[in-house]
Amino acid sequence: MRLLALDTTSNACSVALQVGDQIAERHEVEARAHSRVLLPMIRDLLAQFDCTLSQLDAVVLGNGPGSFIGLRIGASVAQGLTFGAGVPLVAISSLAAVAQQCFVEDAAKRVLVAQDARMHEVYLAGFEKTPDGLPKPAFDVQLQSIGGMADTGGAAGRWVAAGDGWHRHAALLQSNANLIESVSELRYPRARALLPSGAAAFAAGETVDPVSLVPTYVRETVARVPSDATRG
Repeated sequence: MRLLALDTTSNACSVALQVGDQIAERHEVEARAHSRVLLPMIRDLLAQFDCTLSQLDAVVLGNGPGSFIGLRIGASVAQGLTFGAGVPLVAISSLAAVAQQCFVEDAAKRVLVAQDARMHEVYLAGFEKTPDGLPKPAFDVQLQSIGGMADTGGAAGRWVAAGDGWHRHAALLQSNANLIESVSELRYPRARALLPSGAAAFAAGETVDPVSLVPTYVRETVARVPSDATRG
């Protein structure tokens, strides 16, 4: 199987290419650099494997939630690649990618992922490890106040906390201390962590029409107008 995965939903720009059992990745943490580095990363990996876009089985996109600008960059590139080359597109949660990586690197079985959403909020989701090693959502993605307690949908037990939100907001960790057994050093999605779920989704026929792709924004606005902005 030949899969190209990419994620631009955080400060990290990440691309991975799987050809058979071989996987190569380019991962760079630099805010606001995605539009500059993403396409060169893709070209570099394709050249490394002597692979063309048309030879891919699918493109796997980390589809958020996350940075609005990052989401749009990743979505537009994935749409262009898949539409132009005539290959399928698979959309996977970027939060699930963090959980997948945490399963591998921290031997976690239950992961609570939080990514910064600005406005004193985080995107929060919980994942449990399935017997085949994939992340299964424990509850729906939610927009969580950094001072509030997570609603885990009744899921009992404690979690490994992963994602930039826990590192960026001490108040979030304090308000959810009773839920957390440990905090992972993992902060941003890596493209290689999209590959297992992407391969499973592709095998199950869960592909997306590039034209119909809808990024997972969760929040529909990026700014709020101050209450006094319209005065005088």
